[in-house]
Amino acid sequence: MSAIAGIYHLQHQPLDPEHGPGLMQQLNRYPADDISMWQGKEIFLGCMSQWITPQSLGETLPFYDSDRKLAITADAIIDNRDELFGRLQVPQEDRASMPDSLLILLAYEKWGEQTPVYLIGDFAFMIWDERKRMLFGARDFSGNRTLYFQRKGGLFSFCTVIHPLLSLPGAGRALNEEWVSEFLAIQTRTDAMDLYSTVYQPVEQLPPSHSVSVKGGNITFSRYCTLQAPPKLRLRSGREYVEAFREVFGQAVRDRLRTHLAVGANLSGGLDSGSVVSFAAAELRRRGQPLHTFSSYPVDNFAPFNLGKRVADERPYIRETIDYVGNIQPDFLNFPELSPYSEIDEWLDIMEMPYKFIENSYWLKGIFEQAQLKNIGVLLSGQRGNWSISWGPALDYQAKLIREFRWISFYRENRQYNESMGASRRKVLQIVGKKAFPSLARLLPARQEAPPELIHPDFARRTEVQERLKAMGMNGGPSSQTVYDIRRRHFEQPHIWNVNGTVATKLSLKYRVWDRDPTNDLRVIRFCLSVPEGQYVQNGVDRSLIRRAMEGLLPDEVRLNRKRRGVQGADGICRMLPQWKDFIKELQEMIQDPRTSVYLNHAGLAGCLNRLGSEPAPNLIFNSDFRLLTRGLVFHRFLKRLS
Repeated sequence: MSAIAGIYHLQHQPLDPEHGPGLMQQLNRYPADDISMWQGKEIFLGCMSQWITPQSLGETLPFYDSDRKLAITADAIIDNRDELFGRLQVPQEDRASMPDSLLILLAYEKWGEQTPVYLIGDFAFMIWDERKRMLFGARDFSGNRTLYFQRKGGLFSFCTVIHPLLSLPGAGRALNEEWVSEFLAIQTRTDAMDLYSTVYQPVEQLPPSHSVSVKGGNITFSRYCTLQAPPKLRLRSGREYVEAFREVFGQAVRDRLRTHLAVGANLSGGLDSGSVVSFAAAELRRRGQPLHTFSSYPVDNFAPFNLGKRVADERPYIRETIDYVGNIQPDFLNFPELSPYSEIDEWLDIMEMPYKFIENSYWLKGIFEQAQLKNIGVLLSGQRGNWSISWGPALDYQAKLIREFRWISFYRENRQYNESMGASRRKVLQIVGKKAFPSLARLLPARQEAPPELIHPDFARRTEVQERLKAMGMNGGPSSQTVYDIRRRHFEQPHIWNVNGTVATKLSLKYRVWDRDPTNDLRVIRFCLSVPEGQYVQNGVDRSLIRRAMEGLLPDEVRLNRKRRGVQGADGICRMLPQWKDFIKELQEMIQDPRTSVYLNHAGLAGCLNRLGSEPAPNLIFNSDFRLLTRGLVFHRFLKRLS
């Protein structure tokens, strides 16, 4: 709901009166309902407010409570308000109008530095405790709101975004080579493993699931949340698991509808977004409001290539959901004027850093633009659904049964899977065998040559990035991890989800639309982690719990679809054809640029460029050479801005 900022003098000296307002002036690029500042002798707090919830209308931020001697600036939407009202004994007549910032302040008065443990929602906040002469703040568990800081010249300065901190006297814009080395060396969408660092040397960030305390010249960090599997939930029947799921997930969806503006949702043809939309549309119908949905589809001249079981145009499934659920005002969007290449500069402005999701960048931004035009306040999504509500990989479950020597269960699941999918028993057994014993993959010959590294070998050696990544649990070699190990790490390690929060925060500030994901609700995740694996895969059916839970709530064409899954951005090359010559020319410049070649593997990228060929094939969009070249190009553009 806000961009927050502040400055605190670590030695309790008076602040320069110009620094705080100068910091806030940098936030003028964002649409705002209010911009306010509060200052004590040694502390400055500011807030650029976007009023999204009914309780935020006219909210005073920063807010100073003279009785409690506490001041707060907050970028927050808290979802477990009713629970907190009860715990904090808030009078009934005050509850409906109380803003989330005041609720956080009351929580701090009761629980102090343990406050974020009790909060569920998307938040980053800072509290000035005048009695303790301490600054305390926190970021939500998955980092859905960003919080950057700088410690320089005896000052601790913080902000929701990076560029205001770079404007402070003496900050500079020096590149953080350790961050850059991790960004270039990591092959997934993760930007960096070191979550305290950013692309700029002077600027750090508070990691997800962490709090910070600044007192007596000392700055200390604490991780307040580590998501680990709770004890298994033991219910009497599958029906009870379905009912329990509907209750916890329905609550998460309802809590995220809290806005005085219109409600929107991303809608694809799959289970995750369809489930979110189904619950949201039903609740909004009871309130007499429609749900606006936004769905992306390929450009009209796109000729689909062989995508296997993937579907580029999901409109038939989307229409099934819309017709079945009802109370939906749909928008089908294909953004014919946009491409992955055309949006690079604007995304660099939004992100303030290089990014890796170029293939999907144009439709992500396009949907937020359209949502803004429709006066949407919250835009629902289901991005974390694969790891929470729609978990349940059938073949991996069969492999798990083998590892646990549960032969009868394995035989039954394997037979039912093969019969229902019309699958080859021999091929399925081969796949399951590899999944059951992934360490054996190291003994098998590689099927194809590994793609080149994006990072220059000399830069990698100089920064010792591979050693650092290996020490932090990430290496590029064959893995002995099962998908269950990967899921566990997904929830335990904050770096995996940090980039999603960065994108969500910065898009929300630019377009005044909040991304809200019920599949990422802490209550939902804890519930899903407690559900026995036998509820997620049953009778050979993958993602069984969500399929059963959505019976009567989603059309069977979507709910029971096991053979076709959507893929976004498949038409990216088609969109780039008018700009292809410019694209190739810029890639050539990137490879030859001495500034870039210090960091990028120019020899390897030259080979990638040669393999692209003169006639761009549509399937290049998912090609590793294309992916490396475009990631290098984004970094090249970013680097040029610094010179």
